[in-house]
Amino acid sequence: MNCPGMPNPSPLSPQALSDAAETETRVPQRAVHLCLDMQNLLGPDGPWQAKWAERVLPAVVSLVEHAPARTIFTRFMPPAEPADAPGAWRDFYRKWSGITLKQIEPDMLQLMAPLNLFVPPARVIDKERYSAFSAPQTEMALRQMAADAVIVSGAESDMCVLATVLAAVDLGYPVIVAEDAVCGSADPTHDAVQELYHSRFSQQVQTLKTAALRELWRPAEV
Repeated sequence: MNCPGMPNPSPLSPQALSDAAETETRVPQRAVHLCLDMQNLLGPDGPWQAKWAERVLPAVVSLVEHAPARTIFTRFMPPAEPADAPGAWRDFYRKWSGITLKQIEPDMLQLMAPLNLFVPPARVIDKERYSAFSAPQTEMALRQMAADAVIVSGAESDMCVLATVLAAVDLGYPVIVAEDAVCGSADPTHDAVQELYHSRFSQQVQTLKTAALRELWRPAEV
């Protein structure tokens, strides 16, 4: 009930969007799992150590093994050197010159074990930006697999995961974030992003734990 003298919120107002009821929990059979950037680069020995990456790895593995043929791994691939990057990315790689292709140990760019064992039938798509959709091959693959929803896991929750979720929303895909299979480098921003999904995107983004996803998802044949 509104307070006396207070106008009713517009159906499109931020308050109305924040108060919207969450959509019914449903995992379509033709969903595709996008596992983002779970590379040695972000592991405990990598230059971009993502806090909790090792801790969430078992949940990621559990989700992948549930439907390996409907899983797409992305890998973040840096340029050979900073001068090869455009605009602000050039400054970014001047700061992180140690991860450019000319300097980084090649193994750092590979998938963390044991995720590499699922390829094939899982696919690998390399990208040069945060969002998985920055690589055109991602949407092409989703169309080939007749994807009617996207399940997202991986790293980092407040960067590549967030960018991918928002891009998927813009493209009209219902999104399910595997909340115990995503991780970041900072707890406050990780927690803030999870709250953002509930408070601002509840009609387009759901969050579920891996165990619930496995129970609800009966993957279609490829």
